[in-house]
Amino acid sequence: MTATLVWFRQDLRLADHEALAWAAGRGPIIPVFVLDEHARHSPGAASRWWLHHSLARLQRSLGALVLLRGSPAVVLTDLARRTSADSVVWNRCYEPQARAAEQALQQSLARAGIAHHSFQGSVLWEPGRIRTRGGGAFKVFTPFWRACQEVPVGPCIRTPRVRLQALAGVGESLGDWQLLPHSPDWAAGFEALWHPGEEGARARLRAFVSRGLIGYAVLRNRPDEAGVSRLSPHLHFGEVSARQVWASVRQRIARDPDLQSDGEKFLAELAWREFSGQLLVQFPELPERNWRSEFDRYPWREDSRQLHAWQRGRTGYPLVDAGMRELWHTGYLHNRVRMVAASFLIKHLRIHWRAGEAWFWDTLLDADLANNAANWQWVAGSGADAAPYFRIFNPVEQGRKFDPDGRYVRRWCPELAKLPTPYVHAPFEAPRQVLEAAGVVLGQNYPRPIVEHRAARAAALAGYQSLQA
Repeated sequence: MTATLVWFRQDLRLADHEALAWAAGRGPIIPVFVLDEHARHSPGAASRWWLHHSLARLQRSLGALVLLRGSPAVVLTDLARRTSADSVVWNRCYEPQARAAEQALQQSLARAGIAHHSFQGSVLWEPGRIRTRGGGAFKVFTPFWRACQEVPVGPCIRTPRVRLQALAGVGESLGDWQLLPHSPDWAAGFEALWHPGEEGARARLRAFVSRGLIGYAVLRNRPDEAGVSRLSPHLHFGEVSARQVWASVRQRIARDPDLQSDGEKFLAELAWREFSGQLLVQFPELPERNWRSEFDRYPWREDSRQLHAWQRGRTGYPLVDAGMRELWHTGYLHNRVRMVAASFLIKHLRIHWRAGEAWFWDTLLDADLANNAANWQWVAGSGADAAPYFRIFNPVEQGRKFDPDGRYVRRWCPELAKLPTPYVHAPFEAPRQVLEAAGVVLGQNYPRPIVEHRAARAAALAGYQSLQA
């Protein structure tokens, strides 16, 4: 029997993989991953680190994985011809560039007389499945989430035993792609924190569902607590499917009804991921353009010095700085602190949300095109279902509320570790003798605030109000 070529994409797993299950059920397969370095939104630096390790683990799980570089339409059609594969299959992706790649591949395969099949990707519902009563797409999350709860999530797919078509001398080695950083190796500490691959994803999911789900609805806002799932990189690369996560949480709720509130809150976060994906399908220019066109007139500032201070965690506001340092050192940023840090860049510094989105794209291990763009525009007020423009987070009050003992700040800003708790989120308010006792010298070992909160808030509001004129 001729082989089926299976194109792996953002689905680097064996379980609940519809394309793989279909192909394995009919005979031998040729598994392939294509790196298109000229794609419009190629992976950022942190994502490339994760991709390297995820592909290495997938290779071991499968026994082989053909690695190709170039346009998927060109290299996959050529490989199918050379190996006499009678069909090419894949799971759909929904970003604009991914959909364009699929269309080009379909046309190329049709010209070559090679069959092709595509299947639902790593989503709970295909874009367009959740519709308003009028048949349109949702633009507000809350009614979208209500509608989601009326549409069942499909079952996970069992994958038959995989048989590989023997190949020799085809493709490149993973090392050829140079996905890992060198000189310097800024990701040196990542491996102690993260375990890319399907096995790591399963372990992370088991740990979260068994222990981390308890108290999630409240603890998810506490960066000083282990209160979040940390599943987002695994979900982005498809090492675990959204259906697998959904099913695991639903089963846990069924066993322990007291977890209903926590579980539903987490499932709503999965639905926000789906909502963001739907927004990108509706508005493919979401990563580059304001959803609400009136924001094209917003008086943004350009200030490379302040942007750099924000990127490096040197703004003088400890919660923001702790978050940006956590991001740099771990490739991850706690959700609550993401919002505060994003708000600070947009509303305190009035630097365009695209600058923040680009930084997160390059530094986040879980950088997802739809989520990243939708969330930045949500904070800016320019997106669908956006936060009200007058919601400007006070980073000091946010720190005192969600990091009340200062543990998070002390971890990532160790120069502030000896400050008494009342001042750890606002060292600029501390008396001189308190600073001296804690070894803090503002302007030397910790920066003074680069903007004053009340003045920055007033300037941001004036900018927003100018849009109403």
